[in-house]
Amino acid sequence: MELSIIQIGNSKGFRLSKTLIEKYNIKDKVELILEKGYFILKPISSPRKNWGIAFKEMNENGDDQLLFHDVFENEKLEEWI
Repeated sequence: MELSIIQIGNSKGFRLSKTLIEKYNIKDKVELILEKGYFILKPISSPRKNWGIAFKEMNENGDDQLLFHDVFENEKLEEWI
């Protein structure tokens, strides 16, 4: 794919088509990797973004309870001593 270099203020850059942005799930940022004479653009994903907020809301709503106990009733802890 050929892209034109365009003037952006005092810098230069290029535009990515909407199709590429959607296909590769590009949001606000990409990682630029320089490797063996090539530029590689890699989408940056933040899978844990806003987890802190979600956990706080879960706590406030009482939704952060354990689904099962840490120790099972039939577990023989003496075997580990």
